Amino acid sequence: MNNSWNKFIYKIGSPIYDKFFNSGIFLKARKQIFQSITFNEKQKILFVGVGTGADLELVNYAALDITAIDYSPDMLGKAKIKFKDSSINFLEMDAQYLEFENESFDYIIASLILSVVPYANKSLQEMTRVLKPEGRIIIFDKFAPKNKKLSLPIVLLRPVIGVLGTDIGRSFEELISNNNKRIKVDEDIPIMMNGMYRKIVVSKIH
Repeated sequence: MNNSWNKFIYKIGSPIYDKFFNSGIFLKARKQIFQSITFNEKQKILFVGVGTGADLELVNYAALDITAIDYSPDMLGKAKIKFKDSSINFLEMDAQYLEFENESFDYIIASLILSVVPYANKSLQEMTRVLKPEGRIIIFDKFAPKNKKLSLPIVLLRPVIGVLGTDIGRSFEELISNNNKRIKVDEDIPIMMNGMYRKIVVSKIH
């Protein structure tokens, strides 16, 4: 996977993205992610890889200070149309190189992004950098099973699925291991597909 290819893939996929990833089990999972989170108007919230804005539909965006970024102009364009009358600040930006000052946000929402960016570790480091000391990163994504080797079908399918712009074999435990001096896991629960998709909440280590 690389940025140019991903941009092409999501240009093709943007017209039908919501039909697959904002309905059915994915919509149910997204609702489960946000039902226990209470945002307030004093907090600054960053949606990384906002896509078509599926997550934005599940929060009280009219009362919140929200910045939403995506690398794909086509996906971002869909979100802008949906929320054209809102105060959401939409920016075309690479999740691996966030153009924000250190400690800028109280919450960072990272849905289905760490499995998509070419360098997930770089993206997680950037999110950590721009997170305030008492802030939280809310992750919803698919990861390899904990402390297990990838199954043969996953090994065989991984490069094929990778052509579609996503990685089905990334290890969150490896990401945390690379960043364990900076962040810690506060919550890690299975959400769907027998735990392949997880809700993970991380915070900074002080």
